[in-house]
Amino acid sequence: MFNFSYQNATRIVFGKDQISELAHLVPKDKKVLLIYGGGSIKRNGVYQQVVNALSGLSVVEFAGVEPNPAFETLMRATTLVKEQGIDYILAVGGGSVVDGAKFVAAAAVFQGDPWDILAKGAKITAALPLGCVLTLPATGSESNGNSVVTRYETQQKLAFSSELVFPQFAILDPTVTYSLPPKQVANGVVDAFVHVMEQYLTYPVNAPVQDRFAEGLLQTLIEEGPKALAEPENYDVRANVMWAATMALNGLIGQGVPQDWATHMIGHEITALYGLDHAQTLAIVLPALMQQQRATKGAKLLQYGQRVWQLQHQDQERLIDEAISHTRQFFERMGVPTRLADYGIKADAVDKLVDKLVQHKMIKLGEHRDITPEVSRSILQRAL
Repeated sequence: MFNFSYQNATRIVFGKDQISELAHLVPKDKKVLLIYGGGSIKRNGVYQQVVNALSGLSVVEFAGVEPNPAFETLMRATTLVKEQGIDYILAVGGGSVVDGAKFVAAAAVFQGDPWDILAKGAKITAALPLGCVLTLPATGSESNGNSVVTRYETQQKLAFSSELVFPQFAILDPTVTYSLPPKQVANGVVDAFVHVMEQYLTYPVNAPVQDRFAEGLLQTLIEEGPKALAEPENYDVRANVMWAATMALNGLIGQGVPQDWATHMIGHEITALYGLDHAQTLAIVLPALMQQQRATKGAKLLQYGQRVWQLQHQDQERLIDEAISHTRQFFERMGVPTRLADYGIKADAVDKLVDKLVQHKMIKLGEHRDITPEVSRSILQRAL
């Protein structure tokens, strides 16, 4: 196991009717930006719960944060923060809203062009405090310092990370997920699953605690994901999915172990060029990457197949084949297709996507930094 230093600053407030706790969690002396997405929180009652809990506080609203939040939209929110003297941000929504709130929290006090945070990795030295009410379990953004933002003008989907944008608290009420469309539920499960895989499916470093945590999360998502589609108002199922998605990317299982993230980097380019949902791109890329990298990931692929899928073949190559096929079948069972062709994307997309990876300097990906543009090309060809 590698050396590590771990601290998670986010307070998790979990369970039914916990949105009312906002009254105690948001400081009374702050002017709050309430930032949310397309308005679903008004239809499902979450908005009214939040407003009731914030009664008596000074609140300014900003709506319209998109899935794959747009840099242009977030800069409008940043301008509003500056004009209104906002000093606290409350994100209400899924991972995209939380990601967007993190960028606004940093951009509002950044000395310079906020685009540099994403494009040049400019150091963040300050950020406004923020909290969140999560409505879609998927990204884990509610309990980490990561954010992904898309600049549609230049077709760039870029990330930044800072301890300064960890949410101070995250309210997780599984009941607010009952009304989610099946597609969003499925995307969330796939997203969380791949988050775990990016930290787990690398090479062994004698870290059994992290491995067993990761395998437990994967098995939970495999068991509970289809139930969430079949029984949308099963509280226990929704609670387990919600908690698994948070645990998948709160930093715990990634401590002391190598990580990959090539699936995400390649997937970001598919979203930027073709507009696919983030989880759809992950479902496309991961099985193809597993196949392409089966030699370097062999030991962990065998462990994954044996422990997560309970495969017992003596033939190791067959076991790896089935571990990969079981993964693909799980995504398909969740209703998320796993081929570029399923989304109408043809072979000519491969060169375009590789060109974008090169343009964005994604030329040494993976835990061994051996996923070159040519290897990415092979992965994408396998994904056709």
